[in-house]
Amino acid sequence: MSARPYSVLSLWPIVQRWKNLVLAAVALAAVVSAVVALLLPNIYKSTSVFYPTNPQTTDPDRFVTAEGNKLELGGRAEDIDRVLTIGTSMPAAEYIIKKHHLHKHYKVGDPGVEEADQAALDEFNANLDIVHNERDAIELTFQDKDKQLAAKIANDLVAVIDSLNQQLTLENRRRVLDLYRDRYTFLNREYSVTRQNLIAGRRRYGVFGMDRESRFLAKEIVETESALRRAEGEGNSAKAAGLRRALKALTTADGGNLLNLESYVQGTDSMSTLYARFNDLQGRLIGAKSAYESADLALKGRISSIYVVQKALPATRKAKPIRWLIVVSSVVITFALSVIVITLLELYRRNADRFQVAQPA
Repeated sequence: MSARPYSVLSLWPIVQRWKNLVLAAVALAAVVSAVVALLLPNIYKSTSVFYPTNPQTTDPDRFVTAEGNKLELGGRAEDIDRVLTIGTSMPAAEYIIKKHHLHKHYKVGDPGVEEADQAALDEFNANLDIVHNERDAIELTFQDKDKQLAAKIANDLVAVIDSLNQQLTLENRRRVLDLYRDRYTFLNREYSVTRQNLIAGRRRYGVFGMDRESRFLAKEIVETESALRRAEGEGNSAKAAGLRRALKALTTADGGNLLNLESYVQGTDSMSTLYARFNDLQGRLIGAKSAYESADLALKGRISSIYVVQKALPATRKAKPIRWLIVVSSVVITFALSVIVITLLELYRRNADRFQVAQPA
């Protein structure tokens, strides 16, 4: 004989016959799930949102002047991966567990015991969620029964990520700062030596770099020589002798004048070289000092490697459990399982009765 077909509508008479058992199972499931849902503690979530920055923009070796350097907000895949790795790393977790005494909070045992440490770490990782959202920001979420503690842990973990992220380049920053200090010291020493040489050269050659100094010297020589020629033409020997001595003083180094043509010509080449060297060192020294000060400030200031958009705040509502959903889900699942069980029982009974009828007397 062919098997009797069944449909969804044909289940209703079966449910009617077993309604007492089904109602009892559903009622029991409702009561048990309600009790369990009421016993479950409230869980609160706190979320902090931040952008990672490129640490190269805060490295001293990237500083040239105090102007023109911009802090680049996240977007680079390597910066995001680095922050995610640090956030889920063992050192960060151990620091937070120790700081907030999570062994005691999770009731897993005393710190230092391997099983207790592992249990606290597992519980911490289970409550932590750090993801990269679609807007290139990092969302760090921590959940706990204590909403104040959840917010504190989320903010502290963001601070730990920032600190560890800075440590990655801290040693390199110190080395670069030492290089900047050595460069500034060297240029400052060379600048002082060149300045002393420049002062000595001015005194020796009488070249002080005054405006139109050579023009004044040439004018005096021409005028003195012209006056000498007129005095000689007039036969004024006394005046001519005085003008001759004045002309010698203007043209020779041993004439007695500090500013004279011979010394000026001799000193012009040397002084021009010293002037060029002095000006070059002065510009480089100013740049080196600015770079060193910027690098020193960057290292001492500990520029943050992340940009926090939203700090974690204590939640105003619980995240879970959703108690009504637990009760409704338990009732629906229990009802569905009950229908399946009683349907299988009905099929078994019908097949058994059919088998007995088919047996010969």
